Amino acid sequence: MTFLRSVLLFALAALTEIGGAWLVWQGVREHRGWLWIGGGVLALGVYGFVATLQPDANFGRVLAAYGGVFVAGSLAWGMVVDGFRPDRWDVIGALICLAGVAVIMYGPR
Repeated sequence: MTFLRSVLLFALAALTEIGGAWLVWQGVREHRGWLWIGGGVLALGVYGFVATLQPDANFGRVLAAYGGVFVAGSLAWGMVVDGFRPDRWDVIGALICLAGVAVIMYGPR
């Protein structure tokens, strides 16, 4: 159950951080306005709280592992929301990052 909880929290963290950054991007770069920027800032704040819910108590480990989730999640977000088509090197890089997440978070201690 701890493993499943951790994976779900990583997914929620990715959704809030990547979504928040995307909203800020849209607000600033695509000139959609302050409501988009404000929504992004709120989502980024929620990300900060979600990260604290990880079962592992080590901030550095959780944030380092989340970096790999962020890489893969960002590519997935781009595919779903922006129509981005990753090439094989994007996919290979994301898989390497996710392998790093598995080693960092779930390796035997």
